[in-house]
Amino acid sequence: MTKLQINIALDYRLDSPCALLVQLAAAATHNQTVDHCNLQLGPSDNRTVVPAHDGIGTRIWTQQSEYLTATYDARVSIDRPNPNWSNLAATPLAELPGETVCYLFNSLYCSIGAFDPLVSQQFKGLAGGALIAAMCEYLGAEMTYGSDSDNAQLSAQSSFAMRRGVCRDYAHILISMARAADIPARFVSCYAPDVLPQDFHATVEVFLDGAWHLVDPTGMATADEMAIIGIGRDATDVSFLTSFGSMQMTEQRVSVHRA
Repeated sequence: MTKLQINIALDYRLDSPCALLVQLAAAATHNQTVDHCNLQLGPSDNRTVVPAHDGIGTRIWTQQSEYLTATYDARVSIDRPNPNWSNLAATPLAELPGETVCYLFNSLYCSIGAFDPLVSQQFKGLAGGALIAAMCEYLGAEMTYGSDSDNAQLSAQSSFAMRRGVCRDYAHILISMARAADIPARFVSCYAPDVLPQDFHATVEVFLDGAWHLVDPTGMATADEMAIIGIGRDATDVSFLTSFGSMQMTEQRVSVHRA
């Protein structure tokens, strides 16, 4: 079992009063226990807690006027194995559970058509976990980790064309390629101790052999050391902070270490 200590501090300035949707807290799941949690939002203390995407984790609505401050301190116990999924078979399409079907389709940042030719030519003869492993290896060889700008609006296709990106971009590209191969794939936001530089982390779940399996295409995190925040079709569904108005970041600190 892995125990993680998580400490977050955010400070954003708002151009005008607006609603904000916050998703910072690690989710309580069957293999992940939140032992301690203290989430503070201000300066206004109004908040409404709602379920997050697919019922994994929670979101908080809050209304703030001039600025938002947020602190999150938690200790999370993770009792999740780190299996070798590369030898697992793909689940036939006709046997997919209904809740996985939406993760076969295009989403805002993930276009299947943009990756169809690459998947059919580059990974010919591969299927299931072996195919996903080959995709991760390919991304490791083709992509450079890092960002020349703070553009969070890049699609998987644009990031891949640049051959450069951060964890969010790696996740979007792997999701797009997996969906192009008829494997359900979804975006996962999480905390992990060996992410460099320390920040919110993004990874992927793929549906193989009848179950979801965590895969980090950056190679920085393993399933047994990820504290999952939430899941979604792409980054749109699991943004740690969505402002329904204009805002500017003045401070953002993320610290995750083994307890």
